[in-house]
Amino acid sequence: MEHYRVNTSSVRSSYGPLKTALLSLAAGAVLTGCAGVAPVEQYAVTQSAVNAAVSAGGTEFAAVEMKSAQDKLKNAELALHGKHYEQARRLAEQAEWDARVAERKAQAAKARRAVEDARQGVQDLREEGLRAAS
Repeated sequence: MEHYRVNTSSVRSSYGPLKTALLSLAAGAVLTGCAGVAPVEQYAVTQSAVNAAVSAGGTEFAAVEMKSAQDKLKNAELALHGKHYEQARRLAEQAEWDARVAERKAQAAKARRAVEDARQGVQDLREEGLRAAS
């Protein structure tokens, strides 16, 4: 029985450029498809994040972050109406993160206030106990 040896390196190399070209075309098609779609879902998520930050007290405890989030959300809306979808998506994402920072800052400030109130309550009880013992 005779064995024949096939040179596979020449076969692979002839398909290499074709494979690369097809992958490039596919990637380009995917990216082009994404660029033309309005970021409505991201806008809705951002709007929800801004509302949550406002409800948490972000305007009181994180005014700078809230202003930034609201300004970026407004600019995202303008970009969305102008069909500048990539810019709208980017601004909406930035606004979402600014809103989340504002919400966390507000929650942290409220927690600090609660701890301070609790400490003051304990101190008041101690003083009352000392007065009663005297």
